[in-house]
Amino acid sequence: MRQASLLPETYLAPPILLRASAERVVRDIRRATRKHHSAEDKIRIVLEGLRGEDSIAGLCRREGIAESLYYSWSKEFLEAGKRRLAGDTARAATADEVKDLRQEARMLKEIVAEQALELRLLKKSMIAAGDDRA
Repeated sequence: MRQASLLPETYLAPPILLRASAERVVRDIRRATRKHHSAEDKIRIVLEGLRGEDSIAGLCRREGIAESLYYSWSKEFLEAGKRRLAGDTARAATADEVKDLRQEARMLKEIVAEQALELRLLKKSMIAAGDDRA
């Protein structure tokens, strides 16, 4: 007679399933612990690199970023400066501006709806009164 296994079912799973779940756990941990740099941090790092006091590799090592990330930030920084100096003042709206614009649009829609309702009621009252101009 065979004795029942004392191991949990997860230990009895095929190795490919264990590897897939382990990879998923590692991916989730990496995603959760990924660094998010603020705009101020990006500008500070790019300006330090442009000063040239330290090598780019040393700067990136100290900041814990990849060199390719530094160069993409640097390119974005310089392109934005070039556009601004060329007179291109278009920019993305801030969250507060978007919120204000949405609120204004909502108020304007309400005004239009109220006026349309009033116009409809006036037309109906004119027709009920026997006025043919409606």
